[in-house]
Amino acid sequence: MDLRGELLIGARTRRGKGGEFHAIDAASEQALPAPTYNSAQASDVDEVCTLAESAFDIYRTMPAERRASFLDDAAARIEALGDVLIERAMSESGLPRARLEGERARTANQLRMFAALVRSGDALDARIEPALPERQPPRTDLRFQRIGLGPVAVFGASNFPLAFSVAGGDTAAALAAGCPVVVKAHPAHPGTSELVGRAIQEAVRHAELPEGVFSMLFDAGHEVGAALVAHPSIKAVGFTGSRAGGRALMAIAAARAEPIPVYAEMSSVNPNLLMPAALAARTDTLARDFVASVTLGCGQFCTNPGLMLGIAGEGFERFAATAARTLSDVGAGVMLTGGILRAYEAGIERFAANPAVMTLARGKAPEAGSRRAQAALFRVSAQSLLADHSLADEVFGPCSVLVECGDMDELRTVLNRIEGQLTITLHLDEADQSAAQALLPVLERKAGRILANGFPTGVEVCDAIVHGGPFPATSDGGSTSVGTAAIERFMRPVCYQNLPAALVPEALRDANPLGVHRRVAGRYERTSG
Repeated sequence: MDLRGELLIGARTRRGKGGEFHAIDAASEQALPAPTYNSAQASDVDEVCTLAESAFDIYRTMPAERRASFLDDAAARIEALGDVLIERAMSESGLPRARLEGERARTANQLRMFAALVRSGDALDARIEPALPERQPPRTDLRFQRIGLGPVAVFGASNFPLAFSVAGGDTAAALAAGCPVVVKAHPAHPGTSELVGRAIQEAVRHAELPEGVFSMLFDAGHEVGAALVAHPSIKAVGFTGSRAGGRALMAIAAARAEPIPVYAEMSSVNPNLLMPAALAARTDTLARDFVASVTLGCGQFCTNPGLMLGIAGEGFERFAATAARTLSDVGAGVMLTGGILRAYEAGIERFAANPAVMTLARGKAPEAGSRRAQAALFRVSAQSLLADHSLADEVFGPCSVLVECGDMDELRTVLNRIEGQLTITLHLDEADQSAAQALLPVLERKAGRILANGFPTGVEVCDAIVHGGPFPATSDGGSTSVGTAAIERFMRPVCYQNLPAALVPEALRDANPLGVHRRVAGRYERTSG
């Protein structure tokens, strides 16, 4: 599949007429060979949003099998891109082949996971309360299901050029919900985005869906994204990126005549807790595994462990010393973009310049002029962090802060003061379970995923996963961007009261012709259609 640098406007393609930009090789920071890319303009935004709106009712009311088959086909077409996709993504992101091959598999698998969910009908959440004419007062017939919200704008993420981008989790969940998608491709990986976007475009064509089911626009700046969120045809937004970016989109969405939800994943330092017995039993192993997690992928994971909390004492000192020695041997890693590198360098220098912060270690220095980041490990006291909450701010990259707490009460105080998180991890042994049990209510309030004896880098895509959390981890702590529950963000409930049988949606008809799982008169049942 050739790259042509074109916008994907429904079933058609054309070059943008806005500002020109190029894909950049992440390692060398040199422009990659043609094509050049051009930003979309306001007229392009209006066109794709209008197409999406016209496609919505047709697409969402299609038989489930047709929508599921489309998702399966999109997955197969992305896989069929083969090395062309992987090599382009390697160049544009600086990520290694193995990581990107795994990410491609995750992208395809989550499309198939949502296809299976669509076939099951479970996302409809069908409920029936039969009429009770003999009751006083009588109750009329009530039936409930969920339908898609409407066209969704999805923003490609810089750190996951496949799994959180054009065909990533937001797109998969929205398409499964019956919502057309308009993607704003990330400018750091336009070639990768074009390859995947064309694969989805072909899947739309093959399934004979309305062309507005999928479109993709390029923009080197912020104007297209802002226009998408402001467009009246867009009914929800999926975003993964910085807190500043997420809040800017939230402000635009809130200021509309019809405000819409923005599901933004923004900022998390993912605290890890070193419980005393575990720390005493396996200090060195925990320290080495911690450094491996901090520096994995050059620290460019939203679940990177940016805070490590422990109780002052010999075990904590040994942990700090082992972690410092281990991190000092870590080589500088390629960052996704020059902007991310500059923000990272500013963040670690801000820590280093703070008199309350001790620099424990720096990794191997990068070559001058390269887009590589030097790993960093810092240490603060709990009192200092409580006095200056900026010490718990996220620094996106291979950096973490050890927090020395005087006792468990002080550790609890720190947990109560920190912001919402995607994850919190407990490192514990059996002797720690009583103390961990006492902390659990705090952890549940603060994070979307609570781990034990592991590290949070890495997210399993499945029914039970939660990748979300209280603000600012996400803009909506009641949702997840990974797993089948992600579909709930792009659906809303509709109740049908006393409709004639011929007008009742198939999933809610008495005979259950679709064979979906339903709650009828307070009890779950599934009967074959």
